[in-house]
Amino acid sequence: MKIAIIGTGNLGSSIAKGLITNNTITSLYLTKRNIDAIKNWEEYGNVTVTQDNRGAVRKSDIIIFAIQPSQFDFILHDIKDLLTDKHVLISTITGYKIERIESILGKNVNIIRSMPNTAISVGKSMTCLCANEQGKRRIQVAEAIFNGLGTSIIIEERLMQAATVICASGIAFWMRLIRATTQGAIQLGFDAHEAQQMAMQTCAGAASLLIETGNHPEQEIDKVTTPRGCTIEGLNEMEHRGLSSSLIRGIVASFNKINLISEQ
Repeated sequence: MKIAIIGTGNLGSSIAKGLITNNTITSLYLTKRNIDAIKNWEEYGNVTVTQDNRGAVRKSDIIIFAIQPSQFDFILHDIKDLLTDKHVLISTITGYKIERIESILGKNVNIIRSMPNTAISVGKSMTCLCANEQGKRRIQVAEAIFNGLGTSIIIEERLMQAATVICASGIAFWMRLIRATTQGAIQLGFDAHEAQQMAMQTCAGAASLLIETGNHPEQEIDKVTTPRGCTIEGLNEMEHRGLSSSLIRGIVASFNKINLISEQ
Protein backbone atom coordinates (compact mmCIF):
# COMPACT_ATOMS: atom_id res chain seq x y z
CA MET A 1 0.00 0.00 0.00
CA LYS A 2 1.16 3.54 -0.80
CA ILE A 3 -0.03 5.53 2.22
CA ALA A 4 0.25 9.14 3.32
CA ILE A 5 -0.57 10.36 6.82
CA ILE A 6 -1.45 14.05 6.77
CA GLY A 7 -0.72 15.40 10.23
CA THR A 8 1.70 13.11 12.04
CA GLY A 9 1.03 14.03 15.66
CA ASN A 10 0.31 11.53 18.43
CA LEU A 11 -2.46 9.68 16.56
CA GLY A 12 -0.70 9.86 13.20
CA SER A 13 2.50 8.51 14.74
CA SER A 14 0.62 5.65 16.39
CA ILE A 15 -0.93 4.71 13.05
CA ALA A 16 2.47 4.94 11.35
CA LYS A 17 4.02 2.67 13.98
CA GLY A 18 1.33 0.04 13.41
CA LEU A 19 1.66 0.21 9.63
CA ILE A 20 5.42 -0.25 9.78
CA THR A 21 5.28 -2.99 12.43
CA ASN A 22 2.71 -4.95 10.41
CA ASN A 23 4.60 -4.41 7.15
CA THR A 24 1.42 -2.97 5.62
CA ILE A 25 3.12 -0.39 3.42
CA THR A 26 5.16 -0.24 0.24
CA SER A 27 5.73 3.47 0.87
CA LEU A 28 4.69 5.84 3.64
CA TYR A 29 4.65 9.63 3.54
CA LEU A 30 4.37 11.46 6.85
CA THR A 31 3.55 15.16 6.81
CA LYS A 32 3.71 17.80 9.51
CA ARG A 33 4.31 21.55 9.61
CA ASN A 34 7.27 21.06 11.98
CA ILE A 35 9.04 17.97 10.71
CA ASP A 36 11.87 18.07 13.28
CA ALA A 37 9.74 16.04 15.70
CA ILE A 38 9.21 13.22 13.20
CA LYS A 39 12.55 13.20 11.31
CA ASN A 40 13.55 9.95 13.03
CA TRP A 41 10.88 8.08 11.03
CA GLU A 42 13.16 8.32 7.99
CA GLU A 43 15.33 5.67 9.59
CA TYR A 44 12.87 3.29 7.94
CA GLY A 45 13.84 2.98 4.28
CA ASN A 46 10.37 3.29 2.81
CA VAL A 47 9.27 6.31 4.89
CA THR A 48 9.46 9.92 3.70
CA VAL A 49 8.96 12.87 6.06
CA THR A 50 7.81 16.09 4.44
CA GLN A 51 5.92 19.35 4.88
CA ASP A 52 4.49 18.96 1.39
CA ASN A 53 0.92 17.63 1.64
CA ARG A 54 0.38 17.87 -2.11
CA GLY A 55 3.51 15.87 -2.87
CA ALA A 56 2.48 13.18 -0.40
CA VAL A 57 -0.97 12.92 -1.99
CA ARG A 58 0.48 12.66 -5.50
CA LYS A 59 2.64 9.71 -4.51
CA SER A 60 0.08 7.80 -2.42
CA ASP A 61 -3.14 5.88 -2.94
CA ILE A 62 -4.45 5.98 0.64
CA ILE A 63 -4.58 9.29 2.49
CA ILE A 64 -5.13 9.24 6.27
CA PHE A 65 -6.00 12.59 7.81
CA ALA A 66 -5.00 12.97 11.47
CA ILE A 67 -5.11 16.76 11.78
CA GLN A 68 -7.04 19.30 13.83
CA PRO A 69 -10.61 19.96 12.61
CA SER A 70 -9.79 23.64 12.07
CA GLN A 71 -7.17 22.70 9.46
CA PHE A 72 -9.23 20.19 7.51
CA ASP A 73 -11.19 22.54 5.22
CA PHE A 74 -8.01 24.25 4.04
CA ILE A 75 -6.18 20.99 3.38
CA LEU A 76 -9.10 19.48 1.47
CA HIS A 77 -9.30 22.54 -0.77
CA ASP A 78 -5.51 22.41 -1.22
CA ILE A 79 -5.39 18.80 -2.46
CA LYS A 80 -8.75 18.66 -4.23
CA ASP A 81 -7.33 18.97 -7.76
CA LEU A 82 -4.92 16.05 -7.18
CA LEU A 83 -7.50 13.42 -6.29
CA THR A 84 -8.34 10.59 -8.66
CA ASP A 85 -10.63 7.58 -8.43
CA LYS A 86 -7.69 5.52 -7.10
CA HIS A 87 -7.43 7.58 -3.92
CA VAL A 88 -9.03 6.40 -0.69
CA LEU A 89 -9.44 9.14 1.92
CA ILE A 90 -9.65 8.11 5.57
CA SER A 91 -10.54 10.79 8.11
CA THR A 92 -9.85 10.30 11.83
CA ILE A 93 -11.29 13.72 12.67
CA THR A 94 -13.97 13.74 15.34
CA GLY A 95 -17.30 15.31 14.38
CA TYR A 96 -16.36 16.09 10.77
CA LYS A 97 -19.16 14.52 8.75
CA ILE A 98 -18.91 12.90 5.34
CA GLU A 99 -21.46 15.35 3.96
CA ARG A 100 -19.11 18.22 4.78
CA ILE A 101 -16.17 16.50 3.09
CA GLU A 102 -18.32 15.83 0.03
CA SER A 103 -19.34 19.50 -0.09
CA ILE A 104 -15.67 20.29 -0.81
CA LEU A 105 -14.54 17.26 -2.83
CA GLY A 106 -17.77 16.00 -4.39
CA LYS A 107 -19.47 12.63 -4.04
CA ASN A 108 -17.30 10.71 -6.48
CA VAL A 109 -14.41 10.39 -4.03
CA ASN A 110 -13.80 7.36 -1.80
CA ILE A 111 -14.41 8.84 1.66
CA ILE A 112 -14.17 6.84 4.89
CA ARG A 113 -14.54 8.08 8.46
CA SER A 114 -12.73 6.27 11.24
CA MET A 115 -12.94 6.58 15.02
CA PRO A 116 -9.97 4.85 16.67
CA ASN A 117 -9.07 5.18 20.34
CA THR A 118 -5.78 5.75 22.12
CA ALA A 119 -5.13 2.02 22.48
CA ILE A 120 -4.08 2.20 18.84
CA SER A 121 -0.60 3.03 20.17
CA VAL A 122 -0.32 -0.55 21.50
CA GLY A 123 -2.20 -2.22 18.63
CA LYS A 124 -5.43 -2.67 20.61
CA SER A 125 -7.73 0.04 19.24
CA MET A 126 -11.45 -0.50 18.80
CA THR A 127 -11.99 1.46 15.58
CA CYS A 128 -15.40 2.26 14.11
CA LEU A 129 -15.70 2.88 10.37
CA CYS A 130 -18.29 4.29 7.98
CA ALA A 131 -18.16 5.50 4.38
CA ASN A 132 -20.00 7.43 1.70
CA GLU A 133 -21.61 5.48 -1.13
CA GLN A 134 -18.47 5.68 -3.25
CA GLY A 135 -16.24 4.72 -0.34
CA LYS A 136 -18.23 1.62 0.58
CA ARG A 137 -16.56 -0.13 -2.36
CA ARG A 138 -13.15 0.43 -0.77
CA ILE A 139 -13.93 0.24 2.94
CA GLN A 140 -12.13 -3.10 3.15
CA VAL A 141 -8.91 -1.11 2.72
CA ALA A 142 -9.62 0.77 5.96
CA GLU A 143 -10.60 -2.49 7.65
CA ALA A 144 -7.26 -4.03 6.71
CA ILE A 145 -5.37 -1.03 8.08
CA PHE A 146 -7.22 -0.78 11.39
CA ASN A 147 -7.51 -4.53 11.96
CA GLY A 148 -3.72 -4.43 11.99
CA LEU A 149 -3.97 -1.86 14.79
CA GLY A 150 -6.59 -3.69 16.85
CA THR A 151 -10.16 -4.45 15.81
CA SER A 152 -12.54 -2.59 13.50
CA ILE A 153 -16.29 -2.56 13.00
CA ILE A 154 -18.42 -0.95 10.28
CA ILE A 155 -21.33 1.15 11.56
CA GLU A 156 -23.75 3.74 10.20
CA GLU A 157 -22.49 7.30 10.24
CA ARG A 158 -25.40 8.42 12.45
CA LEU A 159 -23.82 6.30 15.22
CA MET A 160 -20.31 7.77 14.98
CA GLN A 161 -20.81 10.23 17.83
CA ALA A 162 -22.14 7.45 20.04
CA ALA A 163 -19.13 5.35 19.01
CA THR A 164 -16.85 8.20 20.11
CA VAL A 165 -18.35 7.96 23.60
CA ILE A 166 -18.25 4.15 23.85
CA CYS A 167 -14.81 3.61 22.32
CA ALA A 168 -12.79 6.82 22.69
CA SER A 169 -14.23 8.24 25.92
CA GLY A 170 -14.71 4.62 26.98
CA ILE A 171 -10.96 4.26 27.45
CA ALA A 172 -11.18 6.84 30.25
CA PHE A 173 -14.23 5.12 31.78
CA TRP A 174 -12.41 1.79 31.96
CA MET A 175 -9.28 3.47 33.32
CA ARG A 176 -11.34 4.92 36.15
CA LEU A 177 -12.77 1.47 36.98
CA ILE A 178 -9.26 -0.01 37.02
CA ARG A 179 -8.11 2.82 39.27
CA ALA A 180 -11.00 2.22 41.67
CA THR A 181 -10.21 -1.50 41.80
CA THR A 182 -6.57 -0.64 42.48
CA GLN A 183 -7.58 1.62 45.36
CA GLY A 184 -9.76 -1.11 46.79
CA ALA A 185 -6.89 -3.60 46.62
CA ILE A 186 -4.60 -1.16 48.43
CA GLN A 187 -7.20 -0.81 51.17
CA LEU A 188 -7.18 -4.59 51.52
CA GLY A 189 -3.43 -4.61 52.10
CA PHE A 190 -1.61 -4.81 48.75
CA ASP A 191 1.02 -2.28 47.80
CA ALA A 192 0.23 0.09 44.91
CA HIS A 193 2.24 -1.77 42.26
CA GLU A 194 0.75 -5.15 43.14
CA ALA A 195 -2.74 -3.66 43.32
CA GLN A 196 -2.57 -2.06 39.89
CA GLN A 197 -1.08 -5.16 38.28
CA MET A 198 -3.87 -7.29 39.71
CA ALA A 199 -6.55 -4.83 38.58
CA MET A 200 -5.14 -4.48 35.06
CA GLN A 201 -4.65 -8.16 34.41
CA THR A 202 -8.04 -9.10 35.83
CA CYS A 203 -9.67 -6.50 33.58
CA ALA A 204 -7.76 -7.83 30.56
CA GLY A 205 -8.73 -11.38 31.49
CA ALA A 206 -12.41 -10.51 31.79
CA ALA A 207 -12.42 -8.88 28.35
CA SER A 208 -10.49 -11.80 26.84
CA LEU A 209 -13.00 -14.30 28.23
CA LEU A 210 -15.84 -12.54 26.43
CA ILE A 211 -13.85 -12.09 23.22
CA GLU A 212 -12.70 -15.72 23.08
CA THR A 213 -15.96 -17.39 24.18
CA GLY A 214 -18.54 -14.99 22.76
CA ASN A 215 -20.45 -15.35 26.01
CA HIS A 216 -22.69 -12.73 27.59
CA PRO A 217 -21.09 -11.13 30.67
CA GLU A 218 -23.75 -12.65 32.94
CA GLN A 219 -22.73 -16.15 31.85
CA GLU A 220 -19.20 -15.52 33.09
CA ILE A 221 -20.49 -13.80 36.23
CA ASP A 222 -22.57 -16.89 37.06
CA LYS A 223 -19.37 -18.99 37.01
CA VAL A 224 -17.86 -17.05 39.90
CA THR A 225 -20.95 -16.39 42.02
CA THR A 226 -22.04 -19.00 44.54
CA PRO A 227 -25.01 -18.92 46.93
CA ARG A 228 -24.23 -16.71 49.92
CA GLY A 229 -20.73 -16.17 48.52
CA CYS A 230 -18.47 -13.14 48.64
CA THR A 231 -18.82 -12.32 44.91
CA ILE A 232 -22.60 -11.92 44.93
CA GLU A 233 -22.31 -9.96 48.18
CA GLY A 234 -19.95 -7.51 46.52
CA LEU A 235 -21.94 -7.30 43.29
CA ASN A 236 -25.18 -6.58 45.11
CA GLU A 237 -23.55 -3.86 47.22
CA MET A 238 -22.17 -2.22 44.07
CA GLU A 239 -25.59 -2.28 42.43
CA HIS A 240 -27.23 -0.88 45.59
CA ARG A 241 -24.72 1.99 45.30
CA GLY A 242 -25.59 2.55 41.65
CA LEU A 243 -22.65 1.04 39.74
CA SER A 244 -24.50 0.13 36.53
CA SER A 245 -26.78 3.14 36.75
CA SER A 246 -23.83 5.52 37.19
CA LEU A 247 -21.98 4.05 34.22
CA ILE A 248 -25.01 4.32 31.96
CA ARG A 249 -25.76 7.86 33.15
CA GLY A 250 -22.13 8.84 32.49
CA ILE A 251 -22.24 7.40 28.96
CA VAL A 252 -25.47 9.27 28.20
CA ALA A 253 -24.07 12.50 29.67
CA SER A 254 -20.99 12.24 27.43
CA PHE A 255 -23.20 11.57 24.41
CA ASN A 256 -25.36 14.62 25.17
CA LYS A 257 -22.23 16.74 25.50
CA ILE A 258 -20.74 15.62 22.19
CA ASN A 259 -24.04 16.41 20.46
CA LEU A 260 -24.01 19.87 22.01
CA ILE A 261 -20.43 20.48 20.85
CA SER A 262 -21.27 19.39 17.29
CA GLU A 263 -24.11 21.89 17.11
CA GLN A 264 -21.89 24.84 18.00
